[in-house]
Amino acid sequence: MAKRKSFALRIDSRTLDAMQRWAKDDLRSLNAQIEYVLREAMRKSGRLPKRQSDDDRTGGDDAD
Repeated sequence: MAKRKSFALRIDSRTLDAMQRWAKDDLRSLNAQIEYVLREAMRKSGRLPKRQSDDDRTGGDDAD
């Protein structure tokens, strides 16, 4: 399983509210939604390696 790291994230309230609504719509935790959006952006820009373990793709065990 890929090692997961924690860090504080500063985000404006409008962006956070929108991300929370999106996470709820997709039945994801806020943390999982942020990881999903970041991973997709990196994949589309060619900054993410092509192959990842299943844990990396699913986000592993996340807790908010």
